[in-house]
Amino acid sequence: MLFKKAMAVVLIIILISCLFGCKAVDVMKDLVSEDTPDVEIVRSDDESSEVTVDANLRNTVLYFQNETGYLVPVNRQIPWEEGIAKAALRNMIDSQAIRDDLGYIGLLPLIPAGTEIKGMSISEDGLCKVDFSKELLNCQSKKEEENLVVGVVYTLTEFPTINEVKFMIEGDEISHLQYGTDVSSAIKRGDINLAENTANANSEVLVYYKGTSNGEYEYYIPVTVPTVAPTSNVFSSLEKLFGGAPASSGLYTDIPDGVYFQGVEVNDGIAYVDILTESADILYNQAIFDRMSRNIGLTLSQFNDIAYVEILIGGKTVEEAGLDVIQPEAMPVFANEY
Repeated sequence: MLFKKAMAVVLIIILISCLFGCKAVDVMKDLVSEDTPDVEIVRSDDESSEVTVDANLRNTVLYFQNETGYLVPVNRQIPWEEGIAKAALRNMIDSQAIRDDLGYIGLLPLIPAGTEIKGMSISEDGLCKVDFSKELLNCQSKKEEENLVVGVVYTLTEFPTINEVKFMIEGDEISHLQYGTDVSSAIKRGDINLAENTANANSEVLVYYKGTSNGEYEYYIPVTVPTVAPTSNVFSSLEKLFGGAPASSGLYTDIPDGVYFQGVEVNDGIAYVDILTESADILYNQAIFDRMSRNIGLTLSQFNDIAYVEILIGGKTVEEAGLDVIQPEAMPVFANEY
């Protein structure tokens, strides 16, 4: 009996196909199959981003400032839309909603309230021209204005299609902002949160220190640090990290007391960071080891030839050193996520 019913269904489908063509087959497929939503792959300034059907959000690094004037990168999930770079800037404009959202971690928006993004173009060679409304000129100090420029440039150059940024106001190119910040030409990434005088420096490295606004929430802060090394290099960046944050900066690191930098070697994309400890007990806690590894990984992320970090203890692997901890599986992607 079941066989006869099955044959009857098959004959009906064949008959419908003959009468109405392929369209009828598609209809039948829709009737007998369940809807299974797929993951949607969308275009984001020539970069494919995976976005969930439910949320339709994109991971985007935006820059804000804390109450002492440090610029802080924060990965935020913002609704995807065509022209995601413009949407990123809109999520940095001062508003009560943004302040309420960031207030609990102690960060503040960079772009003055009421500012509009009137236009944006991105050339094939990576030049991004952004036309702001006149409210962009309403910064309250020179420091805020400088942070605005650096924060906008760093946010936009997070996108792979943008290398430099040209500021415009109400459709016109301008040479300086209200407090004298030079925007006469396109601006590339440069110093961020410059820590010390660079007069006697031969090079600079980017070191990730930590800060807090309220003692409850912490965040990593990229700081440009001058060095006497002829060129920026892995060794000098770790030397600065393990040496601690600059005096009077109010910042600190995740390197535990009693842990010292001994050396580093890079082979086949792996940075082998050798450290010494006053006591093996210092790193027996996985959480402490993880925070230290993350701080090291963020600082080394500026070097494109490093894909992975492995911690050595006195030249030995953690297993050989008798530590029951797990090495990080990958380099950190985002400094801060909220």
